Amino acid sequence: MENQKVYIITGLSGSGKSTAIQAFEDASFYCIDNMPMELIPKFLELPLKDTFVVKGTAFVMDMRSMNFIQNYAADISAIENLGISPQIIFLDAGVDTLLKRFSQTRRHHPLAHATSLLESIKSEKQSMQSIKQLAHHIIDTSTYNVHQLKSVILDLIHEGKKRISLMKINILSFGFKYGIPNDADLIMDLRFLANPYFVPELKNLDGESEAIKKFVTTNPETIAFLDKYTILLDYLIPLYKRENKAYLTIALGCTGGRHRSVAIARSIFEHLNKKGLTPGIIHRDIDRDVKEI
Repeated sequence: MENQKVYIITGLSGSGKSTAIQAFEDASFYCIDNMPMELIPKFLELPLKDTFVVKGTAFVMDMRSMNFIQNYAADISAIENLGISPQIIFLDAGVDTLLKRFSQTRRHHPLAHATSLLESIKSEKQSMQSIKQLAHHIIDTSTYNVHQLKSVILDLIHEGKKRISLMKINILSFGFKYGIPNDADLIMDLRFLANPYFVPELKNLDGESEAIKKFVTTNPETIAFLDKYTILLDYLIPLYKRENKAYLTIALGCTGGRHRSVAIARSIFEHLNKKGLTPGIIHRDIDRDVKEI
């Protein structure tokens, strides 16, 4: 019980609490939005039976809950009585920023009953001052986009230590005649390479066979391509990581998805694997019937 990591994310409406909770989810925390604070002690006494490793618990709570401010101090004390010291993260933002965000999303402010949006924002700012003063971490999100805020939250979770990238890389081979994969982030057309399909003794093999690999990867044009393309990937992947992208799918296509794309996908996989990136690899169309062109 005492070793549980518990975070309470609170702050102003429109300040980025949804983005913050997503960052906690990516960091393998059990997350709950808008739970009444008085229920948290009971919840924390329950064993989590999920099969994945839970690193802690994060709750989003704010003025959507009745009596949030009035009961805040007592509810925090009830959590601390369990031997748990919750970390309070307060997200703030300027009035002009909040006005712009509500205008863009067209959402109603939780306090917008009979008052204007501006009055609701100012009222919430004033009401939440007592909560803000008790927070362990105060983050002004006025100048952050969602990716920057997510990065700030992840750095906070990992206490400034170098964190392992959460991005999952998948290498996908496919055939253009069966359609471009919808989940592809980067697509490379390999139909400029010599095609083993037209070599009788290679036609019925696939790109995982040694004969096809040798035919494709020893071609001087392939060697030059792989050299340039792996340099490009080595440059791009850290940039995608910096943006906290959850998945990166690198799709490599040839005509039927059986020969060239499979062999090149395997080469790219081996290159990234040597760099410790542990990518996945999928040959979407390798077993489709080979048809006459």
